[in-house]
Amino acid sequence: MDYDTFVDQVAQRTGTPAVRAVELTGAVLETLAERLTGGEVLDLAVQLPAQLQVVLKPGPDNEAAQRFGAAEFVTRVAVRARVDESTARVAVRAVFTTLREAIRGGEFDDVAVQLPREYRELVEPALAPGSALRRP
Repeated sequence: MDYDTFVDQVAQRTGTPAVRAVELTGAVLETLAERLTGGEVLDLAVQLPAQLQVVLKPGPDNEAAQRFGAAEFVTRVAVRARVDESTARVAVRAVFTTLREAIRGGEFDDVAVQLPREYRELVEPALAPGSALRRP
C-alpha cells in the first residue's frame, strides 16, 4: 500500500481531512514503536511506505518494548496528536485496521501478539472480517 492510500484510508476511517490523518497516524505509529520490541518495529517498518518508516525507526532508547497498558497507549496518542482520548481511540483503531491491510503475511498478527490482552478493544476491529473499506 502506498503512502497516499494509507493516509486516505485512515482519513476515511476517522472522518478527518488527510492532513489530520497524517498527524493521527504519526502519533499512533510513534506510540506503537515504543510498545513493541525493536526487532518487531523493524519488521513492521520495512513493509510500510518510506514516509511511515521514519516514524517507526527504533533507537537505542526503544530497543526493548516499554510496558504500558491500552489506556496509557490511548493517552499517549491523544497527547501526541493533541486530541481528546475518544478521538485518539478512534484513530488507534483506524491505524491498526489500515496497518492490517497494508502489510503482508502474518506481520500484523506478530504485532498483536506483543500487545497484552487488554489491547483487545483496540486491535480486534482490525482483525474482524469485513474491516476493509468498501470500494465503490
